[in-house]
Amino acid sequence: MSQTNPLLQMEHISKTFPGVIALVDAHLSINPGEVHALVGQNGAGKSTLIKILTGAYRRDSGSVLFDGRQVDFQAPQQAQNNGISTIYQEINLVAFRSVAENIFMGREPRRWGFINWRKMHADTAHLLERLSISIDVTQPLMNYNIALQQMVAIARAISFNSKLVVMDEPTSSLNEREVETLFTCIRQLKADGVSVLFVGHRLDELYAICDRVTIMRDGRTVDVREMQSLPKVELVAKMLGKELADIRRHGQTSFEIGQHHTDQHVLLEAQGLRRGRALQGANIEIHSGEIVGLAGLLGSGRSEVARAIFGADPLEEGKIRVEGQPAHFHAPTDAIRAGIGFCPEDRKVDGIIPHLSVRENLTLAALPILSRNGFVSRKKQQEIVDQFIRRLSIKTAGPEQKVRELSGGNQQKVLLARWLCLNPRLLILDEPTRGIDVGAKAEIQALIEEFAEKGLGVLMISSELEELLEGSDRVVVMRDGQTVASLQHADITQAAVMNAMAHGNDEQETNNTEEVQRGEA
Repeated sequence: MSQTNPLLQMEHISKTFPGVIALVDAHLSINPGEVHALVGQNGAGKSTLIKILTGAYRRDSGSVLFDGRQVDFQAPQQAQNNGISTIYQEINLVAFRSVAENIFMGREPRRWGFINWRKMHADTAHLLERLSISIDVTQPLMNYNIALQQMVAIARAISFNSKLVVMDEPTSSLNEREVETLFTCIRQLKADGVSVLFVGHRLDELYAICDRVTIMRDGRTVDVREMQSLPKVELVAKMLGKELADIRRHGQTSFEIGQHHTDQHVLLEAQGLRRGRALQGANIEIHSGEIVGLAGLLGSGRSEVARAIFGADPLEEGKIRVEGQPAHFHAPTDAIRAGIGFCPEDRKVDGIIPHLSVRENLTLAALPILSRNGFVSRKKQQEIVDQFIRRLSIKTAGPEQKVRELSGGNQQKVLLARWLCLNPRLLILDEPTRGIDVGAKAEIQALIEEFAEKGLGVLMISSELEELLEGSDRVVVMRDGQTVASLQHADITQAAVMNAMAHGNDEQETNNTEEVQRGEA
C-alpha cells in the first residue's frame, strides 16, 4: 500500500492539561482506503489525539493535514462536514426515532417546506445497501440489536460523504456474530475507498481487520507497523514499554526473595465467570496470606473480574466460593459481610468522597458496626481513625481535613484503611499505586506485604508488569475475558506473562517462545 499521499497526517502533536502532559510529539498517518488500528493502554493518549483530530480539543502544537490541505477544526461538527465522522463506543442516536430519521436528523430532505419522507426512506435504504444491510428503515431504532444500531451509526457517518470514519471501541458491546457483521461493513467501506481508524484492544480483532497499527504509550507514538508483519508478543511489549531483548535476557525475577508465607487454605475460588463479552469464562483462586497478581492488557477483563467478585456487577454464569462455601453476592454489601474489601481503579471517581473529611472517608464502610439505633459512636469512630492514621502513616493535618486536600498516595492509604479497619479476609486492589509518587508507592507496597504476611488474601491488579512480578506470589493472566494462564514462583517471567497476554490459550503460539527472539530482528 502506497504511503506517499496519506489521507490524514498528524505530526508533532502536543497537548497539555493543568498538571498533565497528555501528548508529546505524537503523530498519526492514515492512507486512503486503509483500516488503521490505534492502540495503547489507559493514559496512552489515544482519546486526546482523536479529540484533537475531530476538533473537540485544541492542540498546543503540531500540524494536521487532511485530504491534501492543512486543517484546524474548531468543533466536531466542522470535522464531520469536512469528511471525518466519529462513531463512539456509546451509540449517540435517538432510540425512539426511526432508522431514517436518525440518519438524516437535522438534514431531512424537503419538498415545498415539508419533509420528503419517500426520498428520505429511499436514500436511507440505499446507504444501508452499501453496507449489505436490509432492514425496515421506518421502524424505531430501538427495534434492532446493538450491532444493527452501529450499522445505522456508520450509515449516518458515510451520509456526510465521509472519507475517514473513526470507530472508538466499536466491538465492546457486540457478540461474535455481531462483530463479524461489523467487520463485513468495515471491509465494504474499505472497498469503497473510505478509511477507518479503529480504536480497539482485542488483539485477534485487530489482526483480522486492520492493515497497519499505530502504538501509543505515555502520550507518544512509539511505533507504526504493518499489522501482519508484527508478532503479537512484540505488539504487547511495545504497549507495555518493554524491549524484547531485555525480556529474553532478564526473563527470571528475584521472586524467591519476596515470596510470602502462603498456606494451602483456599480463601476464595471463582469459576466460569461470564458476563457478556467482558467475561468469557474467568477462573481465579486465592489462598490466605497470598498476593495474586492479575495481569492483562486494557479490556482483558481484569477489572470486570474484581467487580464481579465484589458483587458490583451481576454475573450471567459462574460460581464463587468463600472458605469452601457457595457465595451469592447480589451487591457489594454481601461481599463486605463475607469479609471482602475493594479499592477501585479510579479512586477519585469510585473511591474517595472528596468533600468529606479523612475521618468520614476512612470509616465509611465501618458505619454499620459503629452505629447503634441509627447513631454513630463518635468515640469509636475517632479511635479507629487515630489508629489507622498512625498505623499507615497517613500524612494529614488532622482527621477533619478534607480528603481531597491530601496527596494521591495518602488518599490511597485512606482507602486501604477503610477496608483494613474491618479486618477483611480478602482485599481486592485495582491499580493501587497508579498516579502516586515513588515514595508513597513503596510505602503502599510494603503495607500490602505486611498484611499479607498476617494472613490477608490479596488480589492485585496492575498495568505495571514489574509491580506484579516483584510483588505477587502467583500471577493470573487474563485475555479477552478469559483466564489464560496461572504462573507460580519460578514460572513468573516477563516473557511468560507477555506471551500469555499475546496468544492466550493457543498452545502452539504460546509455547513458541522463539517468537520473542524473532521479534527483535
